[in-house]
Amino acid sequence: MAESFIFSIAESLTSKLASRAYGEASRVVGVYDDLQDLKTSLSYVKAVLLDAEQKQKQEQSHELREWLKQIKLVFYDAENLLDQVDCQTLRKQVIRDYGTPKDKVGRFFSSSNPLVFRYKLAHQIKEIKKRLDKVAADRDKFGLQVIDVDRRVVHKREMTYSHVVESDVIGRAHDKKKIIKLLMEPILDNNAGYKHISVIPIVGFGGLGKTTLAKLVFNDKRVTKSFPLKRWVSVSDDFNIKSLILKIINPLSDFASSTGQQNLRDLEIEQLQHRLRNVLEGKKFLLVLDDVWNENRVKWVELQHLISVGAQGSKVIVTTRSQSIASMMGTVAYSHHLKGLSPKNSLRLFVRWAFKEGEEGKYPDLIEIGREILKKCKGVPLAVRTLGSSLFSKHDIQEWESLRDKEIWNLPQKEDDILPALKLSYDEMPSYLRQCFALLSLYPKNHHFNSFDVASLWGAAGLLPLQSKDKTTLDDAHQYLSDLMTRSFLNDALDFGTFYGFKLHDLVHDLAVYVARDMCQLVSSNTQDISENVLHLSFVENGLPYSSIKTSLQGVRSILFPVDNQGASEAFLDAWVLNCKYLRYLDLSDSTCETLPESIGKLKHLRYISLCDNKRIKRLPNSICMLQNLQVLRLDRCSNLETLPKKLRKLISLQRLEITTKQSILPESDIAKLNCLEHLCVQNCVNLESLFVETRLPKLRTLEVGGCASLKSLPLDTHHFPQLETLAISGVGNEDWLDRSEDTNAVLRLKTIVLSEMVTLPHSLQQYASTLQTLVIVGCYELEVLPEWLSNLSSLKFLFMGGCPKLKSLPSDIHRLTSLQVLRILNCTELYRKYEPQVGECWPMISHIKHTDIRK
Repeated sequence: MAESFIFSIAESLTSKLASRAYGEASRVVGVYDDLQDLKTSLSYVKAVLLDAEQKQKQEQSHELREWLKQIKLVFYDAENLLDQVDCQTLRKQVIRDYGTPKDKVGRFFSSSNPLVFRYKLAHQIKEIKKRLDKVAADRDKFGLQVIDVDRRVVHKREMTYSHVVESDVIGRAHDKKKIIKLLMEPILDNNAGYKHISVIPIVGFGGLGKTTLAKLVFNDKRVTKSFPLKRWVSVSDDFNIKSLILKIINPLSDFASSTGQQNLRDLEIEQLQHRLRNVLEGKKFLLVLDDVWNENRVKWVELQHLISVGAQGSKVIVTTRSQSIASMMGTVAYSHHLKGLSPKNSLRLFVRWAFKEGEEGKYPDLIEIGREILKKCKGVPLAVRTLGSSLFSKHDIQEWESLRDKEIWNLPQKEDDILPALKLSYDEMPSYLRQCFALLSLYPKNHHFNSFDVASLWGAAGLLPLQSKDKTTLDDAHQYLSDLMTRSFLNDALDFGTFYGFKLHDLVHDLAVYVARDMCQLVSSNTQDISENVLHLSFVENGLPYSSIKTSLQGVRSILFPVDNQGASEAFLDAWVLNCKYLRYLDLSDSTCETLPESIGKLKHLRYISLCDNKRIKRLPNSICMLQNLQVLRLDRCSNLETLPKKLRKLISLQRLEITTKQSILPESDIAKLNCLEHLCVQNCVNLESLFVETRLPKLRTLEVGGCASLKSLPLDTHHFPQLETLAISGVGNEDWLDRSEDTNAVLRLKTIVLSEMVTLPHSLQQYASTLQTLVIVGCYELEVLPEWLSNLSSLKFLFMGGCPKLKSLPSDIHRLTSLQVLRILNCTELYRKYEPQVGECWPMISHIKHTDIRK
């Protein structure tokens, strides 16, 4: 399916070649004229790619597909070649600024000698141009037309939120009533008496809305009143007992990575079981196990035994696609089988997503075409919503007819097959957005994404626009994620002001895997070999026999281990990673290696390295500082790291740095010379006493400091951090330094503050009243009251509080926060009781706020 975003690759290549910065770099290296010739050839091919893509979809021509495949392979090599120019330019800059005479002499006698490099590169450019011209010569035989601009655009709609509002759900009132009735009534055991804990399965194929129905029930006020303890657990493919216990113990773990959650992960299974019993024992609870695929009865019985300590009348709701799983787990006489929406309700849902409110009456002809499209959706809400989103604000009747008449509808389909509907919505995306979406397939189903990590992945893969003064990588990633949200491709989206959290629906994940199959590969126990032209590898299972898998790694650009507690060994690094000469993204989270090899410095294309959660590594080779392309270096939660590598200043492209170290003093002079650094996280550095007292970080926009119990000094002012916009503070031993602001003319212009593990809120927040737009308070378990001056934050738009069980009330004059648009309160027991929507005694105080999401 790589032909679906080949135009995006061509556009990226030509844009890079046309940029002023790249033109100057290629002149310095001495290959400017050669690259301009290559650009001409690229432009000739690019002109017909959009038409070729459309013809391939319509005609399914094997010959045209092979032609596009050959172009794609040439483009991949061209991307690698252009990257070499960047590498050489950055290397020259480092040697100029920080090189010793020995470095300069060594460079003259190495393959990096400018004359040798220029000769080799010019030869490679000519070879790629020759290959491209040879393929391009066949352009005319396919009768392709020139289409220079991708006309597919994303029409914006207002941001939506993940909390299910009942009025937004169509056609499920009867289903909800039946489930709540089962929850409220004691369920008779077949052997006489009452079952201690009953299990109610909701069964239906993907996309029908099983999760949405369960959320409606879960958030109903009658259910909340009847069950003092409620827990929601997303299960998906991996019915791992330890992971399930963690999610039941700490409901915040799905969206907030806190120190407390990290400590829980380190506990043995017996300790976790003990904590689980303490949480559930003697309490009447409701547990939702969402999206269960496990057919192993032994695992289910084990979990059932663990939760049996709950009080009489406790209930479990299970959502699953499998009737056999429902029969194995269920204790009620009948499972609840969810059906598709009626034609009337399907049309109501479709209209809501395809038109602005009240607009549908102007377009009766489009409504009629919509009815015909809906017949193909079989009443599946996910298909209806996604197709409606793809037609949003499109009023050209031909566009609607084109979607209705697509050939993909004519392919043989199973009753539960909605992939064609999703694929049509995918086809309507601009080319650049499709490629970004495809890379989300590298993570397992039910993965909780955050926009920081997604931005790093897309940036390392070269999928984001060239950086400008006005926009950062994260800004561009947020724009693309917003576009995907608009098209209903992201699920459970949470907007935290400066970053997003989201998931993918299982069927949307299936689509991502399908469209990415030529360039991404998920490596599991079933993998026998790796495709020769694959670019991105994701290892999605524990304990894989790497030595038995046939490898072809020459062109691999990404390697990641997205499953917790899996990680890579030193043997894996030697056998796999060091052979990937064009590697750009290397995620070794949870790895067991004690060090990295010196040869890591040869992977000059690397943009991203993560070693987070490695508990064994003590030192890093200094050669890691030879990676001049590196944009992200994550060493957070490396609890045994004794020291950072020397000469960090040589990482001149570094934008994001996350550190955990035993050092009492950081190499601040080196960090200060990282002129591209925008995001710095200093976490669990228990020996650290001061930070940046005499250091200025001119480009830093985000600063995170957490778990540094000995920290006594951190100057928060514009003298030290002139561009700082986001500040996150957690678990600091002495909070006094937060209140120091001696120079009123040097007050930071903070837009976002994130606070956790605080007992009181620092008074210094008042300094930012005119600029602060987002305030996040999470995991402050001892916080009991918010200060009245909180209402002075006149620019505040987003207020989020989570995991603050003792917090009793909001400021009495919260109505003064006239800019507040979003209020989200999760797992704050006392606040929920008072401010529960519609029924809480204090609900009228906040009912005027545009978006409220208040859940127990």
